[in-house]
Amino acid sequence: MKENNFKTQFLSSIIENKCFIVKNKAEQFIQKLYDVLFQIGDVRITSEKDFENVFSALKAHLKEVLCDVSIPNDEILKIQEAFFKALPLIYATLKEDAEFMLEYDPAAKSVREIQIAYPGFFAIAIYRFSHELHKLYIPIIPRVLSEYAHSKTGIDIHPGAKIGNRFVIDHGTGVVIGETTIIGNNVKIFQGVTLGAISVSRDVKGQKRHPTIEDNVVVYSGTTILGGDTIIGENSVIGGNVWLTESVEPESRVFHKSQIIVKGKKIKHQPINFVI
Repeated sequence: MKENNFKTQFLSSIIENKCFIVKNKAEQFIQKLYDVLFQIGDVRITSEKDFENVFSALKAHLKEVLCDVSIPNDEILKIQEAFFKALPLIYATLKEDAEFMLEYDPAAKSVREIQIAYPGFFAIAIYRFSHELHKLYIPIIPRVLSEYAHSKTGIDIHPGAKIGNRFVIDHGTGVVIGETTIIGNNVKIFQGVTLGAISVSRDVKGQKRHPTIEDNVVVYSGTTILGGDTIIGENSVIGGNVWLTESVEPESRVFHKSQIIVKGKKIKHQPINFVI
C-alpha cells in the first residue's frame, strides 16, 4: 500500500468512527467505583459529606467516559441519573452474592475477604455494572468493562447476559458466559465452564444462542453447555467435564464417566481423591 493511500484510508476511518475511546478512562472509572463501594484502596467515606464528594466525582468521571462515545449532553444526564439510581440495588445484589459465596465456600473467612480478594466476585461485580450500562444502550463501553474484568480474572461474562441473585463463580479461570445466557438465582459454577453457542455465524445475531440455567443449579469445572434451546432444569447438578447440547430436566444429576488406566510399575498406594 502506498503511503498516500494509507494516509487517506486512515484519516477516512477516523472520520467514520466518530468517537475517540480513551479505554483506560473507562477502566479507571469502573475500578474506582468498585473500590469506593467496597472501601478498598485510598478512598475512605466516613461522613455524608465524603459520600457526596466521592459520588459527585464518580458522576463526573462517568460523564467523561460517555462523552468518548459521542453521546449528547442531555442524554448523558439521563444516563447518569439512571445508572446511579440503579446503583443501590446493584450494591444490595452484590452483597447477596458475597454472602452466598461465604455460605458455600469453606475456604472463605469473611465477606470482606471475598470483596477484596476473590476474582469470581470481582468479575460478577463488573458484570453487574456493565450490564446496567448495556441496558441503557451505551455503545462499546459495557464491552470494554467486561473485557477489563476478563483481563484481570480470566472470567469472560458478556454484559448482555442475564444473571439472577446469589451467584457464585468459584476459582473462575476460563469461565465463559455468552451474550444471551440466562442464569437464575442461587447458581454456582466452577472454573473452565463455558455457557456458549453452538453456532458462531453472523446469521444468528440477535437470536437466543446461549443456554438457560435455572435456579439452584451447580455446574462443575470443565463443563461446556451450548445452545439457545438448552435449558438446565432447577436443582440440577452438572458434573465436571460434561458436554451438553440438549436440555436437562429439573432435579437431574449429570456426570461424565471416564476410565483411567495406569500401566507400568505396581502401585503401592491408592491414588488420592481430592476436591479443590
